[in-house]
Amino acid sequence: MKVNKLKLFMLCLCFLLFMSFQHCASAGNQKIGSGYRLVSLEENSNGGGLLGKLELKQKTSVYGPDVPHLCLFVKHESEDRLRVHITDASEERWEVPYNLLPREQPPTVKGSTTTTTTSSVPFTATEYSGDELLFSYKADPFSFSVKRKSNGDVLFDSTAKDDDPYSSLVFKDQYLEISTRLPETAALYGLGENTQPGGIRLRPNDPYTLYTTDASAINLNMDLYGSHPVYMDLRNANGEANAHAVLLLNSNGMDIVYRGSSLTYKVIGGVFDFYFFKGPTPLAVVDQYTTLIGRPAPMPYWALGFHQCRWGYRNLSVVEGVVEGYKKAQIPLDVIWNDDDHMDAAKDFTLDPVNYPRPKLLAFLDKIHSQGMKYIVLIDPGIAVNSSYGVYQRGMAKDVYIKYQGKPYLAQVWPGPVYFPDYLNPQGVSWWVDEIARFHELVPVDGLWIDMNEASNFCTGKCELPKDHPCPIPNSTEPWVCCLDCKNITSTRWDEPPYKINASGTHVALGFKTIATSAEHYNGVLEYNAHSIYGFSQAVATHKALLGLEGKRPFILTRSTFVGSGAYAAHWTGDNKGTWNDIRYSISTILNFGLFGMPMVGSDICGFYPAPTEELCNRWIQLGAFYPFSRDHANFYSPRQELYVWDSVAKSARNALGLRYKLLPYLYTLNYEAHTRGAPIARPVFFSFPNFTACYGLSTQFLLGSSVMVSPVLKKAARSVKVIFPPGTWYNLFDMTKAVFSKDERYITLEASLNEINVHVYQNTILPMQQGGLISKEARTTPFTLVVTFPLGATQADAKGNVFVDDDERPEMKLVDGESSYVEFYACVRGKTVTVWSEVQMGSFSIEKQLMIEKVRVLGLQGSGHGLAIEVDGEAVTDVSGVHFSDPAQMNMEKLEGGNKKNGMMVEIGGLGLPLGKKFSISWKMGIKG
Repeated sequence: MKVNKLKLFMLCLCFLLFMSFQHCASAGNQKIGSGYRLVSLEENSNGGGLLGKLELKQKTSVYGPDVPHLCLFVKHESEDRLRVHITDASEERWEVPYNLLPREQPPTVKGSTTTTTTSSVPFTATEYSGDELLFSYKADPFSFSVKRKSNGDVLFDSTAKDDDPYSSLVFKDQYLEISTRLPETAALYGLGENTQPGGIRLRPNDPYTLYTTDASAINLNMDLYGSHPVYMDLRNANGEANAHAVLLLNSNGMDIVYRGSSLTYKVIGGVFDFYFFKGPTPLAVVDQYTTLIGRPAPMPYWALGFHQCRWGYRNLSVVEGVVEGYKKAQIPLDVIWNDDDHMDAAKDFTLDPVNYPRPKLLAFLDKIHSQGMKYIVLIDPGIAVNSSYGVYQRGMAKDVYIKYQGKPYLAQVWPGPVYFPDYLNPQGVSWWVDEIARFHELVPVDGLWIDMNEASNFCTGKCELPKDHPCPIPNSTEPWVCCLDCKNITSTRWDEPPYKINASGTHVALGFKTIATSAEHYNGVLEYNAHSIYGFSQAVATHKALLGLEGKRPFILTRSTFVGSGAYAAHWTGDNKGTWNDIRYSISTILNFGLFGMPMVGSDICGFYPAPTEELCNRWIQLGAFYPFSRDHANFYSPRQELYVWDSVAKSARNALGLRYKLLPYLYTLNYEAHTRGAPIARPVFFSFPNFTACYGLSTQFLLGSSVMVSPVLKKAARSVKVIFPPGTWYNLFDMTKAVFSKDERYITLEASLNEINVHVYQNTILPMQQGGLISKEARTTPFTLVVTFPLGATQADAKGNVFVDDDERPEMKLVDGESSYVEFYACVRGKTVTVWSEVQMGSFSIEKQLMIEKVRVLGLQGSGHGLAIEVDGEAVTDVSGVHFSDPAQMNMEKLEGGNKKNGMMVEIGGLGLPLGKKFSISWKMGIKG
């Protein structure tokens, strides 16, 4: 009988949930009102742009009362960027703080008018033109469109027709809606953070909800740790590709409905603040985007080495054993990490006096620092409520915590009851900076890992310390179970808004397992509005703290991110699983973050939990060796999975990481290009080949920079991999006598034994490589080899490349004489004559560091070399007795498409000893074989 009652209860519950979902779905799809009419439009004489007034056409009660009067501001902020800003004309509304994300402020709204001079001129035209982007509008009902002038392509069109499944412009206090129609052939990317099982290209009718949430990355098509309301739109008309991007700068929770032919924003607060970036190439789009939101943070050189972490290094001797294990296995390692194991009872900025005694830890750090290794630890935002804990006491004294009903908001995380610092509070930032400085005096860490900053809370609602049981519960095996006494908060419209976004994929309350949305930050800012910028604000404060310690370049790893986070921190994709699906999903997420302006990104190699198989870990380190951020990390409850645990994985690690460490000068140069131009380190293939439409959805291969292709094995028991290459010659970087010649869009199959991954470099490239090593400090001092790739069998061709070097400690990553050097390499073949040369900017740093080019390796030409001539700084080198041609090696075609026989050789010139900091020219003749 009890079983039957239980079944009946479960059936009723399922029915109620289903009906609730249907109600939300039907309410979400209904049309709301008739939009607004434009009643005036004038040129803004104070700062440029257009200012308009919008008036509501018809009141509706769905999702609350309408805002009757709106202010429209339109401006071409640069030749590349158009802004369209719509807000309440009478009341100031929440926007992403301008001091947190610096940008131009629209004209101030006062009353129902804007502050303009009396000389403002009415704007009577229907179009407002920039260099390439064209803003046009319709007055009644108001809608606007953005066009590309060069080809007339409509990039955004908010017109809503009677038969469209979306409304005209809707603007209520807690519900904003606007849509754009789209060509169904457009390829869209972005709108994260989420795990996209279908790959990097957005799929119509998949859910896209943005609201920072502590939800494992194993959850598909769901709001995860970050909020990035930006998408790139790639279109190809008649074989010509054009890309643009659209950012809605809004931190409130939102659903984005992508139907293929249209896209609708449903936002629960804030304003419409649209930015349109003209492109027209994908690389130009990210350049323009990061010009607005902030260039990606420069990374120290060592950050591009390999990192090892685990939740569960219970004492210092275990950590010492891990470092020794890597050294013994001859696997590269630059950085060793601690999760919260080093802490005293999981309290930030403390040391466990038994398991991590300070004298022994300092001795360990002295040892690894002398070798060039680094040490990073975790800190969470939740500060333990403990009257004997100095960090907590100083926070209380400075009144830095987020409030609920006038008192610090009580939550629970790993140490038990906690308060959350308010990083929007200037006092909170200065307190945080001071605490990091105090901790650095205690332990000279080399970077910080800020986790759980969505913010994550093990409890929900209004909580109090329990009176009948301890919290945290001593020796609990489930410390994530709430032990506070809590009640749900349903009394305010902030906790129960009229429109329910699809939070956590099930329309859960916004305050579920996070800070209550009616809690308040500094100056009365509601958590409802500021929720998704919490991790961003913490990253900004942490960056300020680290920058002030020793004036060195900071390294921060953050879980929760927002628009602009990349200017301060790196990111990892959070809690994944050791499965074949998860290794595949990681690629799309990493590529997305390159679009978001966070190029330093990676996933937990081998999976965070549960135990990976030996085969999977082999394949994952082969892939993870080429993540921009390369780190093995595992859960406390998983078996040990350091790369030396299995002999076969150690072999794969030596192979893949061995190549990574040889490519460090290339990766560091990509880091420089990311910081100066926003260019992603790991890129979708369409970035370099935008007209190759077969790669628009490609999510199983990717590029490092413009021309290094990574093609991992992502299937169990596979000993080969199906890959696609854009047309041209691709050379195998593990064995440069092997090449693939591609002509069309066909997939081919390449061999990939258990310990091998396919990595190729494209023709017309000059790739700077060094000899590698077990630590980046040593690897970066070794001689350079320039790998020059021509099309197979070419007699007329060009190649180019570059390299940036500096001391990697200065906060700024820029060209300064004596502190850095930038070298561009060029090569050409004209008949039988081959020339390789360089152009050098600020060469003195490289000369001082005695950086040398030892070899030039040329791929793809026919015959062997002779008649060598060398110049350095314009002076002929007369003594070339130490310089030699190696015996040419015949190219072995891995795959030759189309049946055209091509011949080529690998020619190497050794013993060069050319200073990297001086311009050089090398030329020789090729003896063409018949």
